[in-house]
Amino acid sequence: MFQSGDLVVYGSTGVCRVEELTRPAARGADRGKLFYLLKPLHQDGVIYTPAEGGKVPIRPVIPAEEARALLEQIPTLTPEICRGPTLQALAQHYQAAIRTHDCRELLRLMVSIRAKRHQLAAQNRRLGMVDERFLKQAEQLLCSEFAVALQVSPEEVQADVERRLEARRPES
Repeated sequence: MFQSGDLVVYGSTGVCRVEELTRPAARGADRGKLFYLLKPLHQDGVIYTPAEGGKVPIRPVIPAEEARALLEQIPTLTPEICRGPTLQALAQHYQAAIRTHDCRELLRLMVSIRAKRHQLAAQNRRLGMVDERFLKQAEQLLCSEFAVALQVSPEEVQADVERRLEARRPES
């Protein structure tokens, strides 16, 4: 169980601070169950979620050493450029990667969509809205978690990722 003050990743919401472990006061709520009161770090509002058996995955923030190791792997990641037969299929493919809640998968998704963007730019074309939406979501989730783990700003993580991606790109 998590304690008050712990930083966790809550589903696709991203990094949250556990404010408290509580029993619901609302009528009709299961008063026997414990709930986490979560405060998202990069959004407004609060989230109540069951401490056990919730539908949305909750896990600790990645350790700093693991975040650094994943950043070091960027040059070795092979992009998998996805071109779904329909926009719905493409969105489902990307959503499946997001739902793993795995930093390595999020990083691979970012590298792949950015490679697709670079490939399309070479043809004077632009990335589609579905690609852009999932790239933004993956970047937000990954950079905010790495920022917390490494005790830097999300912008610093973003700049580091950009630098590493540029270093791996062959000269055109």
